Amino acid sequence: MFPELTRDDVFRIETRRLWLRWPRLEDAEDIAREAGKPEVAEMTARIPVGMRPQDVLHFVTTVREANTEGAQLSLAITLKGRPEHAIGIIAVHDGALALPEFGYWLAQPFWGSGLATEAAQALVDVFFAVTPLEALGASALPYNAASRRVLKKCGFALVGNGLAEAPARGGPQAVDFFRLDRSTWAALKGWREPRFQRQDGSGEAQRRRQMQMAAK
Repeated sequence: MFPELTRDDVFRIETRRLWLRWPRLEDAEDIAREAGKPEVAEMTARIPVGMRPQDVLHFVTTVREANTEGAQLSLAITLKGRPEHAIGIIAVHDGALALPEFGYWLAQPFWGSGLATEAAQALVDVFFAVTPLEALGASALPYNAASRRVLKKCGFALVGNGLAEAPARGGPQAVDFFRLDRSTWAALKGWREPRFQRQDGSGEAQRRRQMQMAAK
């Protein structure tokens, strides 16, 4: 799904306040502490309440392997001033409805700050800029107003509802489904330009070429 540019752990996305980088084993304590809180976990399908750092190690290893293969792109959300501390995860991976699926979680202390939207718009921009795929899917619980607002700000449109697998919640749960088409993204992308690169700086020329291709 994702090209060579993203398949190395030196890849990162820069926004005004954030660095989005590959998750690391050292992130396990931060992820377990923040994602395992009921307020966060219960809004997701796969995160158990009260998860432990040792539970996160397998997740980090798995997503790093998938990133390397280009099968998905899962990134830790970090503040620019504290890039060693993960405050969330954002990802695009294979979806259940034949569409790549977008999802994220953000630590509760940062809710209402606009950081979720900032991270989401950045990854959506990169997805359409570096892949040829025509659409991106997402889902949200009907009562998760915050996530629905983030999706709307990214351009996603509600396309239906139904059941989605939620192994950490004990079985399928009712969700609303959203979709963002490339044409809609292209109409909105003038708001911002994604900044993504390898940490050694070697991705900058390729970034410019990819953005030029996406603009055609």
